Amino acid sequence: MRIGELAERTGVGVRLLRYYEEQGLLVSRRTPGGHRTYAEDAPLVVRRIRMLLEAGLPTRVIGEVLPCIEGDGMEVHPCRGEQLREQLRGMDRRIAEMRESRSSLAAIVAGCGAGSPPKS
Repeated sequence: MRIGELAERTGVGVRLLRYYEEQGLLVSRRTPGGHRTYAEDAPLVVRRIRMLLEAGLPTRVIGEVLPCIEGDGMEVHPCRGEQLREQLRGMDRRIAEMRESRSSLAAIVAGCGAGSPPKS
């Protein structure tokens, strides 16, 4: 299928599909006329990429994890399980830091007489 059809079937813009290809996440072949064509499983690959991005993974990690995904869903073969756990630990650390920052800011706002900060 051509890039326009892939964009239509996935709801992902052509520029973003090209970016995925530049990052090595999506593979295309070129016709003699220079047009990109994608395999029939490309919509599934794009859905997987989108899900991994929504989970907060950088494209570098997605490129390493993507070959480990099996089936039609998001069943990840254990080949990159530790890497995913490390990503999760990093995310947990960033969330804890954000909570601390929010508490500090809430205390500053309360000290300004601006009333109670919104509940989280």
